[in-house]
Amino acid sequence: MDFDFAEQAPKLMMLLWGLVAFAVVVGGLLVLLDAVPAFFARRREARFVAASASGAPLPVGRPRSREGLFATFFLLPTVVLLLIGLVVPALRTTLLSFMDGGSQNFVGLDNYRWMFADDSIVRVLLNTLVWVTLVPLVATSIGLIYAVLVDKARLEAVAKSLIFMPMAISFVGASIIWKFVYAFRSEEQEQIGLLNQIVVSLGGAPRQWLLDSPLNTLLLIVIMVWIQAGFAMVVLSAAIKAIPADIVEAARLDGVSPWQMFWQITLPSIRPALIVVVVTISIATLKVFDIVRTSTNGNYDTSVIANEMYNQAFRYGQNGQGSALAVFLFVLVIPIVIFQIRNLRQQRREG
Repeated sequence: MDFDFAEQAPKLMMLLWGLVAFAVVVGGLLVLLDAVPAFFARRREARFVAASASGAPLPVGRPRSREGLFATFFLLPTVVLLLIGLVVPALRTTLLSFMDGGSQNFVGLDNYRWMFADDSIVRVLLNTLVWVTLVPLVATSIGLIYAVLVDKARLEAVAKSLIFMPMAISFVGASIIWKFVYAFRSEEQEQIGLLNQIVVSLGGAPRQWLLDSPLNTLLLIVIMVWIQAGFAMVVLSAAIKAIPADIVEAARLDGVSPWQMFWQITLPSIRPALIVVVVTISIATLKVFDIVRTSTNGNYDTSVIANEMYNQAFRYGQNGQGSALAVFLFVLVIPIVIFQIRNLRQQRREG
């Protein structure tokens, strides 16, 4: 394929200007972050030197007004980026959710009524409920089992690396791997899918696993659990190692069994870490898109909110309905975030 530089010149110039703008903005911020603290440090040092030379009392601290100015200077870029990248799009999406597909006419709550009246969308909501119920519980449970079994094992580092490895794979890559596991060929052909090969070797007939509902949804959930179990294992393993040794020794001296040690010592001690893991995986599960999109494209009753939101807004041109699904997804995340904030505050008070 021939590449015509003259034809692509406008695009190349846009790319060049984008790189220049990025370098200027990022470089400017780095220079400011280096120059401003150094400037204030030099001023403070000069005040100390002048006070020492004149015999005046040494300055005790920076005035509150300057403290506030200093904090504002560093927080302002973050606040601006949050406004541009989060707050403004959220407000605009909420506004669009009350308008029709072309974003021209105000339709009130019609898009939200459609969400709960259309059978296909109700199926999407139920699928999302199944995902957010099973994935955090199963992934956390498997991660906890891994953490307990691997703790202080001979090849602990190697085992943890292998278990955590799926987290290093993108959701799309993991989905492609598992599509090969679920791959189907007719009985006359040699099976390339691991699952169907096992079934055939046991005397069964190959199946198109991703076409049968609701089994296909459960098989997609397996992919998410496979990815997130490694994350749960790492966090919970660190929490287990942080349990004070004197508590463990005291329990052993009291003659507790391994089962009692787990339920009465280990589990209560790592409760904060368990909550963090469940909350983190729950939020990631609510936003799941890549796995469904790559594996089934949302067909065969496997779609979830994030995938359907994309379809409505970008494939079907229904901006209002897609925005309503986005707002509903945001509303579902809010209680989880509030719970986590309260839990962190309680931990600080107890600590």
